Amino acid sequence: MTEWSQLTHAYGTAEDVPGLLEAAGHDPESPAWDELWSRLCHQGTVYPASYAALPALVGKARRLTPSDRTAPLLLAASIVAGADRPYGIPDPKDTYAAEASELIELAEEALHDPSLADSPERYVELLEALLAFEGVEVWGEQLHGLNDEEFEVPCPACGAENFVVFGEYGYFSTTDSMYMNEATGHRRELRPAAISTLEGLAERLHVRALTDGQHKVADALTYLFGSAYCAECEALFRVDRAIVARWSN
Repeated sequence: MTEWSQLTHAYGTAEDVPGLLEAAGHDPESPAWDELWSRLCHQGTVYPASYAALPALVGKARRLTPSDRTAPLLLAASIVAGADRPYGIPDPKDTYAAEASELIELAEEALHDPSLADSPERYVELLEALLAFEGVEVWGEQLHGLNDEEFEVPCPACGAENFVVFGEYGYFSTTDSMYMNEATGHRRELRPAAISTLEGLAERLHVRALTDGQHKVADALTYLFGSAYCAECEALFRVDRAIVARWSN
């Protein structure tokens, strides 16, 4: 039995967590989920109570249908992937290996749910969660940039902040943070990766997206694992490597 009163979260004692877990249902917009996120993964920071909640989140996800278990899976993924954790707390992927293994299975089932056919954004969120449960660094936290249709990264050559944009506003790199307005600032066209050159994780994700019928996601992945020109100094760099360099530090 978990002694919640002896554990802490973002606002102090965690004795309120069991009631919130009980109140949280299948609706990801439920106020109880907002409260749990605020307490257990506050702005990306996790706490002793966060890890203690993992078995309960697994149980809740297991009881929900694949189409309804998004909320517990995403919260669990953020906890597992959270690097900002209390000093001395071991890696949850080791301490909660059994839970991580079950979360992988639950996420896989959710990713095969037919309802995702019309929801590429939720597909990306669940794919990111799967990578978090598998222990894939960086992409278990940053893959959701595909939904934002942009990644902000520093140029490896000159350090200038570049917005790598792919989607509604076009396919380009720019240093203009207001690029969504009328075409302003210097823009350079992106160079998507050729499918034949994808390998490792890039190939795995691309093949999976195509197999799952997520063609929009598959297309976005070629830009994520492609190249961009710095809009400041014109240096050509790999987008994914720039993202990894930023978030690995």
